Amino acid sequence: MASASASALLRVSRARLFTPSFCSRSFPASSTKLSPPSFANTTYRSLSGSSAFRSVPRWSHGVHWRSPLSLRAQIRATAPAIERLHRKFSSMAAENPFKENLTSLPKPGGGEFGKYYSLPSLNDPRIDRLPYSIRILLESAIRNCDNFQVKKEDVEKIIDWENSSPKQVEIPFKPARVLLQDFTGVPAVVDLACMRDAMNKLGSDSNKINPLVPVDLVIDHSVQVDVARSENAVQANMELEFQRNKERFAFLKWGSNAFQNMLVVPPGSGIVHQVNLEYLGRVVFNTSGLLYPDSVVGTDSHTTMIDGLGVAGWGVGGIEAEAAMLGQPMSMVLPGVVGFKLSGKLRNGVTATDLVLTVTQMLRKHGVVGKFVEFYGDGMEELSLADRATIANMSPEYGATMGFFPVDHVTLQYLKLTGRSDETVSMIEAYLRANKMFVDYKEPQQEKVYSSYLQLDLTDVEPCISGPKRPHDRVPLKEMKSDWHACLDNKVGFKGFAIPKEAQENVAKFSFHGQPAELKHGSVVIAAITSCTNTSNPSVMLGAALVAKKACELGLQVKPWVKTSLAPGSGVVTKYLLKSGLQPYLNQQGFHIVGYGCTTCIGNSGDLDESVSAAISDNDIVAAAVLSGNRNFEGRVHPLTRANYLASPPLVVAYALAGTVDIDFDKEPIGKGKDGKDVYFRDIWPSTEEIAEVVQSSVLPDMFKSTYESITKGNPMWNQLSVPSGTLYSWDPNSTYIHEPPYFKNMTMDPPGAHGVKDAYCLLNFGDSITTDHISPAGSIHKDSPAAKYLLERGVDRKDFNSYGSRRGNDEVMARGTFANIRLVNKLLDGEVGPKTVHVPTGEKLSVFEAAEKYKSAGQDTIVLAGAEYGSGSSRDWAAKGPMLLGVKAVIAKSFERIHRSNLVGMGIIPLCFKSGEDADSLGLTGHERYTIDLPDDISKIRPGQDVTVTTDSGKSFTCTVRFDTEVELAYFNNGGILPYVIRNLIKQ
Repeated sequence: MASASASALLRVSRARLFTPSFCSRSFPASSTKLSPPSFANTTYRSLSGSSAFRSVPRWSHGVHWRSPLSLRAQIRATAPAIERLHRKFSSMAAENPFKENLTSLPKPGGGEFGKYYSLPSLNDPRIDRLPYSIRILLESAIRNCDNFQVKKEDVEKIIDWENSSPKQVEIPFKPARVLLQDFTGVPAVVDLACMRDAMNKLGSDSNKINPLVPVDLVIDHSVQVDVARSENAVQANMELEFQRNKERFAFLKWGSNAFQNMLVVPPGSGIVHQVNLEYLGRVVFNTSGLLYPDSVVGTDSHTTMIDGLGVAGWGVGGIEAEAAMLGQPMSMVLPGVVGFKLSGKLRNGVTATDLVLTVTQMLRKHGVVGKFVEFYGDGMEELSLADRATIANMSPEYGATMGFFPVDHVTLQYLKLTGRSDETVSMIEAYLRANKMFVDYKEPQQEKVYSSYLQLDLTDVEPCISGPKRPHDRVPLKEMKSDWHACLDNKVGFKGFAIPKEAQENVAKFSFHGQPAELKHGSVVIAAITSCTNTSNPSVMLGAALVAKKACELGLQVKPWVKTSLAPGSGVVTKYLLKSGLQPYLNQQGFHIVGYGCTTCIGNSGDLDESVSAAISDNDIVAAAVLSGNRNFEGRVHPLTRANYLASPPLVVAYALAGTVDIDFDKEPIGKGKDGKDVYFRDIWPSTEEIAEVVQSSVLPDMFKSTYESITKGNPMWNQLSVPSGTLYSWDPNSTYIHEPPYFKNMTMDPPGAHGVKDAYCLLNFGDSITTDHISPAGSIHKDSPAAKYLLERGVDRKDFNSYGSRRGNDEVMARGTFANIRLVNKLLDGEVGPKTVHVPTGEKLSVFEAAEKYKSAGQDTIVLAGAEYGSGSSRDWAAKGPMLLGVKAVIAKSFERIHRSNLVGMGIIPLCFKSGEDADSLGLTGHERYTIDLPDDISKIRPGQDVTVTTDSGKSFTCTVRFDTEVELAYFNNGGILPYVIRNLIKQ
C-alpha cells in the first residue's frame, strides 16, 4: 500500500510542478488516490482587499499549502548540450528512492491525517542520536531525494552527522517556504515580474511564473517614528510612510495580486518575525495529504525567531531566497550543533530579556558561527514559548545559524493560544511524535550527541542590559553605574568614549518648548519599546505597562524631552494592553503606540526635537538611547546617541523615568513621588506573580484570531493604492525605484551553452577578505558617485536620494553602486583607496562603473582577481547581480565565501580558485594582462571541480579549479544563470 501511495504521490507531484495555484481543500482521510486540485477550489493569497475573487482564508493555517517540489519533471526538456545530464536524471530521478518509507499517519478517531516519510522506518540507530534540528534536515533530504538535486549520498551524510559534520561536508536543503520583508522583497518581486516578461516574449504562458513554495512578505521596515507622544501617532506615521514609499508599496501590492502562492501583509500590520510566530508558522505542513516539517529561509537575519516554535529557519541572501522560491535546493555546510542545557527557574523579577542577553554573551564567548544551537534540559519547561522565541531571535547576535527549541507541550499550548485549530494541533503532535521529532519531558530522555556542550542554571540569571555599542557586551544592572563611568574614562572603542575627567560632569542647559531642561553625559533622549525580540512577549510588554502604572500612582513622570515610543510587533499587543486596562498608564508616560513595525531597532527612530539635538551637538554630550531591540551598534539607532543600551521593556520605562543611565538602581532613587518622598526602582518593579496574573487574564486566543482575520482586509491607505490589474507589470521608464532589469534581454529558447573567456581585461585586482560590503551597494548614496549622477540627471534632489537599500528595485542605481565602497583597496591603483580602477587599454583612472561601461561598449570581457575569503560577510544578492551587470565573466580567487560562490554561479559568473599555495602575486600577475580561460563549449565535457588552464597575453599560464560544485550548477551555467534555467524549463515542461 505504501509503495502504491508513493507512486501516486510522485505522479501528482510531477503533474503539479509549476502549477500556478495551491490547493485549499482537504482530501478524504480514507483516500489513497490524490487528485490534482480543482481550479474552482483555488484560493489566491492576496491582501489587496480590492478583488472579491481573491478571498484569503480567514485562518490560513487550515490551508493545505503547495509543497516545495524539485525541478525533476522538467530537466529532461533541457537543450541537447546537457544530454548527459538528461540521461542521468531520467534514470536516477524517476522516483524517490525512499518511496518505501512513505507511511500512513492514522487519526485517533479513524482515517488518516496523511502520509509522511518515516525516519523510524529507516531502522538506523544513528538517527536516535541525532539532534532534533538535524532530523529536520534529514527528513527534507529524504522527501526531496531525486538523485539529482538531492542524492542518496546526501541523505547518508546527514544520517552520519556525528562523523561527517566535523568534515565541513556540503548538503542540499529545500526549505518548505520563504519569508521576506519589504526592503529585501522588492528586488525578489522585480525578478519574478521580469521573468514573466521573458516568458511572454518567448511565446509561453507568463502565468507559469509563480513561487513553488509559499512566500510571505511582510511590509515592516519602512515606518519611522516621525510623530511620538500623541494619540494620533499611528495614523500620522503611517501617512508619512505611504508618502515616502508609495511607489514601492504599489509595486508590492501589484505583486500580491499578480502572483499566486504569495502573501503580502500590508504596512501597519506588524513586524515580520512576530507575524511569522503568531500566524504564518505552520510547524507541520499538510500538502495534499503529504505531511512534513515546516522550515523557512528569510531575507532578514532575525528569521531565526521562528526557531522558538520548533520551526527550522534562518536568514539568507536574496538569490538563495529566489532560488528556494523556484524549487531549487540551497547548498549548505552540514553544521555542528552546540547542545545548550537549561536547568532551574528564573528568579522573581528577572525577565526573558535578561536571559537572552546572558545567553548571547555565553554563546558569543563559546564561538558558534555557522553552527546550530539546540536547547534542552529540565529548564525548558519553565520557559514560555515567547521566552524561547526571544532567545531564538538573537541568534545573529550570538553568531549561530539557528537557536533551536524542539517542539514540546509548551509549543502545543502556544499554538492553541494563538488560534491554531485543535485538529491542526492534534495533527502536528501526532506527526512529530511518529517521526521522532517531539520532546516529551515526562518521558525518559535519550541522550543526544552534540558537537559541544554549554549549561546554564536559570536561577543564576540576573537583571542586566547590554551596551553601549554591542549586543553581547552585557552589564549586570547592579554594575551599570560603575560600568558607565568606566566607559566615559576608557579610550574610544566598544566600551569607551574618552571623555576627559574635567568634562564628565558637564551640564547642557537649554529650553524645551519654553520649559527649562538639561542634559548630561548618559542622559536618556530615546526610550523605545520596539523590536520583534521583545514585543512578541506578553510578560515583558505587560511588565512594562505595570511599571508605568506604579510610576503614575506614585507621581513619577518621564521628562518631556525624552523621545518615548511603543511599536508593537502585532495588533495582538494593542488588544491585550487595552484588555488589561494598562495602556492609559503607558500613554501617560509618553509611550503611545507609534506604529506596527521595526522603527527604532533598525534606525527608523525619527528626528529628535531640534532643541535636544542642538544641546547634544553644541556641548558634545554622550547621549543615551535605551531600547528593547536586538542591535545597538554605534550610529544605528540615531546619529546623536553615542551610547545605546538593549534592555527589557520594563527597564526601558524605568530608564526613561530616571532620565539617565548614570544611576545605581539599588541605591539611588529614580525620582520624587507626589508626596515628596524618594521613589526607588524596587517601588515600581512588578513581581513575576503580578505579571503572570495579568498575562493570564488579558492574553486570549480570540485576540490572535481577530487580529489576523483583519489583516487580510488590509487598511484604507493600502486598499486605496491604485495598481494595474494585469499579470504583467507595466514598467515606468521614468521610475528611479522600480526598473526592469536586463537579465533576459535577447534571451532565446536555446541556452547560450558553456563558454570560456577570451582575452578578458582585469576590472579589479583585490587582496584578501573582500566582503560583500565592499562589493554590494549599501548605505547612503555618495553625492559624487555614479549613482548620484544618475539620480540628478533624472531630476531627483540630493535630499531625496534615499539609500541604496530603498532603491534595490532599480538595477541602474545598483549597478552604479557596485564596487563603490569608499574603503575599496584595488591593487591597480597602487595604494590609493577608493571606488576607482584603471581602464587598462588607455591607462585612465575611472570609477568602476565607468570603466566597466567602456569595456562593454568595446565588446571586451572582464574578470576580477582576488585573494582569500572573497565575498565574506553578509550574504547580498547584489554582490553577484552587480558584477554580472558590469560585464564580469569570471572571478579568480584563492577562496570564496560559500554562499557568495553559489550566488556567482546563480548569476552566470564563473568562479575559479588558484591552486593551493598560489595567488596572483606568486604567479606574477599584475592585472594589466589579458586573460583567457580555457573551458569547453560542450557542457557535457565539464565536470564539477575540474581543472582548467588560464593563459595571459604576457605568456603566463596557470591551472585553476573551476568551482561549479554540482551538476545542478553546471545546468545553471549552461543556461546563463539560475533564472534563465528556470524559464526555459518552464516553457518546455
